[in-house]
Amino acid sequence: MNKFRSGVFVAALAALTSTCIAQTIQVNRDNRTIAITATDKVTLMADQATLHIGFIAYGPDSNTAYASGSRTSNAIVKALVAAGVPNDAIQSENQQLAPVQNYQLDKLTEAQKAQRQFQVTQSWTVKTAANDAAKLLDVAVKAGANQSGSIDWSMKDENTPDAEAAAKALKRARAQAEQMAASLNAKLGSLLYASNEVQPSGPRPVMYAKAAAPMAMDRVEPLAINPREIERSATVYAVFAIE
Repeated sequence: MNKFRSGVFVAALAALTSTCIAQTIQVNRDNRTIAITATDKVTLMADQATLHIGFIAYGPDSNTAYASGSRTSNAIVKALVAAGVPNDAIQSENQQLAPVQNYQLDKLTEAQKAQRQFQVTQSWTVKTAANDAAKLLDVAVKAGANQSGSIDWSMKDENTPDAEAAAKALKRARAQAEQMAASLNAKLGSLLYASNEVQPSGPRPVMYAKAAAPMAMDRVEPLAINPREIERSATVYAVFAIE
């Protein structure tokens, strides 16, 4: 919970202390104050994307599956680095070598079953600028990342939309307080107390991409992916003096 006085945000009190202060402010004619609760929101285009990149590789035995997975794993990371992604922006999520379960083989031919006795899975997150998400997903998929596509959209500075939403809500609160003061034939004075709570954004959409046949991949254009808007809303409780 953010605290601010006179339009300037300050982190001065903990949430419990703030609640106590709000409860001790007596809103009545004697202390000549007006209390307002107002909500507003901002919408900004995401400028950062977190891609979820992964693959699955098979083999007739654990060693063969591991060797296949190793080739794919290194090919994906090398392709991303070659595309300009810093090493520290590629972070491992999961990696596993395991037998393939029988139910996963039910619809396969005997020859296919023989080649899929073991599987290697691996996944990473890749942080990049929002406008580069489609390009890097394309690079990874063409390098073998056949279990990829989920994208989390965000802001590099998460405080920016939160602060803007709170500022708009406070501005709305002041406008409402001015109207109330005018109706009382009074003039709105200074801000005595304010607190705001930023509401979390809704769930982000998820999309998935799977690799096409290897011979066609060189001719496939990147998926059409656009950054998503990030929405933040804030509810402000403000107490103003009246003169």
